[in-house]
Amino acid sequence: MPNKLMEYFNKQPRIGTLSTANREGDVDSAVFGSPRMVDEKTVVMALGNGRTLEYLQENPHAVYLIMEPGASVMDWKGLRVCLLMTACETSGEGLETFKRQIAEVVGEEAAEMVDAAVTFEVTEVRPLIDIGQGWENSI
Repeated sequence: MPNKLMEYFNKQPRIGTLSTANREGDVDSAVFGSPRMVDEKTVVMALGNGRTLEYLQENPHAVYLIMEPGASVMDWKGLRVCLLMTACETSGEGLETFKRQIAEVVGEEAAEMVDAAVTFEVTEVRPLIDIGQGWENSI
């Protein structure tokens, strides 16, 4: 099923929320369309210098929630992808390469807003609505 997860995660257009918490337990949730799965256990994304980056530097755990509306709530599709930040590049060639790739896809203005290239490990995948089903039935 990992290929199915990657296909669903990277489907465009797609938008989701990344939820983080700092060491004191203050929470943040922000809308992102940029996260990409590069293999079955790795997610990369670009971040600006904001609360999400600040919280991840204090607490590397996050959840990316993807939702697609359906005819009724029980028909909605989506996933909760639990993540652990494993790298955060705020300077150097890795960040510059990431910014060049962003510039090619969405333009220079968007690339200039990027302050960090973040890598996550997928630690768990849960269904959008958890009623005893596996995540495979949620996408």
